[in-house]
Formats: sequence, structure tokens, C-alpha cells
Amino acid sequence: MTNPVIPTIRPVRPEDVPAVVAMVHELAEYERAPDQCHLTTEQLTSALFATTAALFGHVAVDDRDQPIGFALWFLNFSTWAGVHGIYLEDLYVSPAARGTGAGRLLLATLADICVRRGYRRLEWWMIEWNPAAGFYASIGAEQMNEWVPYRLSGDALRDLAAQAEAADTRPND
Repeated sequence: MTNPVIPTIRPVRPEDVPAVVAMVHELAEYERAPDQCHLTTEQLTSALFATTAALFGHVAVDDRDQPIGFALWFLNFSTWAGVHGIYLEDLYVSPAARGTGAGRLLLATLADICVRRGYRRLEWWMIEWNPAAGFYASIGAEQMNEWVPYRLSGDALRDLAAQAEAADTRPND
């Protein structure tokens, strides 16, 4: 019996984007919402590699440098702590690569970024029924029950935006 190759973690490169997009769609399928996932290679390339990119990514790669998992993240800010943190938008490891340590190494990489930059938090959401809860608990992550997520989208988002337009409070962007 051979030991699995320990994945390498590195920042996403443009040539990785198609594989990451495919895994995002796999994640949507896993989370029982494939019809809600519309991400394209062009969109992710633009988001990750724009001059003023606000989205960042890392991939776990196998011994052939092929992506087997990814973490997409962006900065948040704690007004109470007065420092940035990382919000992990998505973490995914392909089923065939689970158990290789790829997920732990992706999270360890983000934790290292936090520590080196003086960020105080690494945060993410997880769908309630995801069996990864045990893994997250094993690395010391705490479930946050006291905060309730809210989302504004679709017509409600457009209706509220119209109020800013009507009041002429829009920033010059």
C-alpha cells in the first residue's frame, strides 16, 4: 500500500481557473443547488486577476501540479478589533483527493496568511448538514450560533438601490 502524495498549496494561476470553476460547480451539485451556480471561467478569471482584485484563491495540487482542491477568499474587517480578517467563501476538495490533507493544508495556508499579516480571524459559513463539521471542530474551529445571517438580493436589492438613486446618495464610482 502506497501513501498518498501530500498535496502542495499555491496561489491560483490563470491556467488553474477552468479546474477551479469545474470544482465550484461540483460543490454546487454537492450542496444540492446546481441550478444556482452560474460561475464562468471568464468571471472567475476577471475576479481573481483584475488590477484591483478583491478575490483571492489558493489551490491544492497533486504531484502533476493539477488542482485537486481550492479555497476562494476575500478580506473582511472587524470594526471592534480594528483589523482585517479572511472570509473563506468556498473550500472544496475533489472526492478522489479527500483524506490527503488538502483541506487542512488549504485552511492552514489561510491561517498562516492571517497570522503573518496580523489578521485576527479566519471565518466561513458551512451548510448545516455538511459532514465537514467534525473536521472543522477537530482543528479548533468554533460554530458561531449567536449571529444570524441576512441576505439582500434580487428584487429586494434593486428596490433598496432605487432608494439611493432617488435620494441621489450614490457614490461616484
